[in-house]
Formats: sequence, structure tokens, C-alpha cells
Amino acid sequence: MSEGEEELFIGSIDQGTTTTRFIIYDRHAKAVASHQVEFTQFYPEAGWVEHDPMEIMQSVRVCMAKALDKATAAGYNVDAGLRAIGLTNQRETTVVWSRSTGLPLYNAIVWMDVRTSAICHRLIRQLPGGRNHFVPSCGIPISPYFSALKLLWLIENSDVVGDAIRSGDAMFGTIDTWMIWNLTGGCGAVNRNEKSVLGLHVTDCCNASRTMLMNLQTLEWDSATLETLGISPNILPKIISNSETVGMIANGWPLSGIPISGCLGDQHAAMLGHLCRKGEAKCTYGTGAFILLNTGEEIVKSSHGLLTTISYKLGSEAPTNYALEGSIAIAGAAVQWLRDGLGIIQTAAEIEEMAEMVENSGGVYFVPAFNGLFAPWWRDDARGVCVGMTGFSTKYHIARAVLESMCFQVNDVLSSMHKDAWDGGEVKTKDGEFLLRVDGGASVNNLLMQIQADLLGSPVARPADIEASALGAAYAAGLAIGVWTEEWIFASGHEEKHTIFRPELSEEVRKRKTESWHKAVSRTFDLADL
Repeated sequence: MSEGEEELFIGSIDQGTTTTRFIIYDRHAKAVASHQVEFTQFYPEAGWVEHDPMEIMQSVRVCMAKALDKATAAGYNVDAGLRAIGLTNQRETTVVWSRSTGLPLYNAIVWMDVRTSAICHRLIRQLPGGRNHFVPSCGIPISPYFSALKLLWLIENSDVVGDAIRSGDAMFGTIDTWMIWNLTGGCGAVNRNEKSVLGLHVTDCCNASRTMLMNLQTLEWDSATLETLGISPNILPKIISNSETVGMIANGWPLSGIPISGCLGDQHAAMLGHLCRKGEAKCTYGTGAFILLNTGEEIVKSSHGLLTTISYKLGSEAPTNYALEGSIAIAGAAVQWLRDGLGIIQTAAEIEEMAEMVENSGGVYFVPAFNGLFAPWWRDDARGVCVGMTGFSTKYHIARAVLESMCFQVNDVLSSMHKDAWDGGEVKTKDGEFLLRVDGGASVNNLLMQIQADLLGSPVARPADIEASALGAAYAAGLAIGVWTEEWIFASGHEEKHTIFRPELSEEVRKRKTESWHKAVSRTFDLADL
């Protein structure tokens, strides 16, 4: 910090599928302290995944307090200098809670949960547009992935939820809404001026776009969709932009009185963290993998199995940037399965060393369709397979096949994006190549990134700070209160250096491996009833 320069900080809550973290950034958008905790995953039945919403809020509390302690211990006066907090979250995960008690009426149903398959099939049969009935308004097909279907399941299967909706006591939200409502007062708290406050019931346009209920053009709840599905608008939160002051953190929380001024779903936050402008794409490797291509202010409809969604909207009066997205359900989760389910590795980091023990997968192909396949296949009847094994196959080949499975899936999505994107819509590097920006925990794996570049046939760029979602939420918060300008955020001067992975595989081998992968994918179909 320059002499005489005021010490300013922005905090970022990053609430993910398996972990919660809080990161504190300085005025130059450099992380100075952070804390992270894991929380419990519940699997009540095959294909069902739940979280405890109260445990999530406790994890947020712990991370905020611990990161603040670490920053203070390192000599940063965050108490005096923190100006705002941004938040980013796992998307689609659905919570319904009581307005009067503040308690959840059911566990949160997680984005990858497939219990709604029967409801999806029923709607596909009944509605004239079939699977794509709501695509013209919301940009996404009928799938267990999206929040509206999870809400319908709760209405149909939980008497407590149904009764609360009828009595007017129920509130619906994705995890961003649940966090903001609690942080700003919940069902009753006091602010720093000792005035009574109630929690704010809001969501941002990016998270709202993932519910299947928001109109992409108006950025409002779509009345025709609500009527068709029988969902009351009274339980829905207000939709806001990604960068504006929402409200103040209430007493009883760390950093009370600090404004929440940025909110984005994790993949949209990563787009901002990577500074992706029109025509630029990123992939986040987490529990799943998520590839987004910024299409600017134009809504681009996909004819190749992708979703149309929002990239970001940086202010209530700012233009909306849209995106094409391909979502992959199982990426890093496959590595966790090798560790926790099979015991082949003891830590996730071991998979790189194990996979490097062999030059290739030895003809083994692993397709992690544990809960079906998302983009571009959209097959909820798919289940995981491992094919091509012989007596020669070892655990090392399987480990390498797991890594390759992530890259093959990303390659399928990007291939669809190239087909959907209009002429000249993709920004090339100065060498005339398409550049994929990457982040997320698995992106630290050098072998994984090299395999990705090889299968894409184009370079992969990894920033020094791979927590792009948290950084994007911080950017949005700092922009809203004037700590940063949009021009400064998108300037290249403050970016960390990237590690570039360049393809080394021949086009012939790349094509042959991709054809074999698609043959393996075809073997996963129609296996849900086994």
C-alpha cells in the first residue's frame, strides 16, 4: 500500500457445494486472508443429495469470523477498512423456510439431486412444447437440475411445505436468498442503530435465471410459467442486479453494519472473476464442471444442447450480458468417489501422481454419469460406466480415465458452443487460437489441464488465483460502492500472470480418442432402471 493510501477491503462469501469460504481482498483485489470449512452431505436415497441450511449458515459465520481473525493477526485493520461484502453460491439448490420461525421446512435439495425425474417426465408428456416448453422464456429445458422442479417436489411431497405455502408462511429461495435473508435479520434482529429489522427476501438475476421461472428478457418472474406450474408468486424473492447495495448485515453476525453489495451464482461470478467479455469463455472445475461463453447483450439460442443464461448485470441500470452454458454434473466429484467410495486414493491430490504412472488410459474410458448426464446430452436415464478394461488394466489406468472423463465432457460442451456461436463471436488470441480460461479446485492439477488442452486442440489459461468465483463477487461488491470502477476491473494491468497449457496431441489421435469417448457415452443410456 502506498504511503497515505487508505486501507480498504472487500469481503467475499463463497458458498459452494461441499465447502464454504470467506476471502478478504485489499483495494488492489489481492486476497489477504481466508478461511474455509467443509459441511455435511446427506444422501437419503440413491440419486438424492441434501444439505442442512442451518449448517450452511453456521459455516458462513465461522468462515467470516476466522478470516477476520487471520487478517487482524497479519496486521490488516479490516474492522476499520472493510467497505462491503459480496457473495456467491452454489446455484439451483433449493430451500423453503418459515417466515415466522426462520427455520427451514425441509433440507435444501441440492442442484445435482435427481428425485424430480418423475415430475419432469410428467411435464414433458403433458406440455405441448415437451422438454423445451419453457425454453423460449427462460432458456433452459425441463430437467431435475433446476430449482422449479425441486420446489414442485417439495409442494407435492412435504405436507409441512404445502401447509406453509397455503398459510402464507413459506418463503422460497436458492442459497443466495437464504444467506441474504439470514444475514440481514432473518425473522427478526436489530441493526447497529438498535432498530428492529427483518431479513430481505431477494435474489440476483443470475441465480433467478437458474430456477426455470425467470423471463430472460424482462428479468422478472414469468407469470405464464408460474401459472402453468401452479407456483404462487408470493413465495418468490425480489430479483435484483449483481452489483448494487442490498442491505446491511444485522447484529449478531461478524461484520454487522457492513453492506452486502454484490451477489452472483458461482459460475457467473467466475465469469466476472476471469473478466470474460463478449466472446470469451471459462470453465470452472469443482464438484461439477461449468463452461460459460459470454454472448454480450444478445440472447443466443442453442440448437446443440446448451443452456441460454445470464453472464452478469453490473448494476440496476447496466446492460445485461448473456451467456451460453454447458453444465457437467460430475467432475471433481468423481475424484472424491475414487477416494471415498473405492479407496483407490487417500487424498484428491494423489490422483495426478497416480495417473502419471501410465502414458495413457490403456483403452479404459470412464463416464461418470452417476445421476445422469447434463449438457449436451440431457439424459437422466444415464448411469456411470467404466468400459474397455482388460487384464492389463490397473488402478493407474482408471485414475487417468477419471481425469480424462472431465476433459472429454468439457470438450463436448465447447464443441457445441463452437457450433452455436455466431461467425466471429469467439475472441481469438493473437495466435488465432481459442483460449479457455479455467479455475476451481481441480484446475491446480497440471496433468488435468494438459489433457484438457490436448483434447481441445487449443490453449488453456490458468490464473495464479484460481478462486475466480470469490473474486468475481468481490468485484461486484466493490463496484457497487465505488471502491472500483468497471474500467479498472476489466483493465488487464492488475491481473495475475497465467499459466498457459498448449496442446501436444496430434489431430488424428485427438479425433480417435473423442470417437471412442462418444462410444463409451452411448453405453450409459437407459441404465436408470437396473
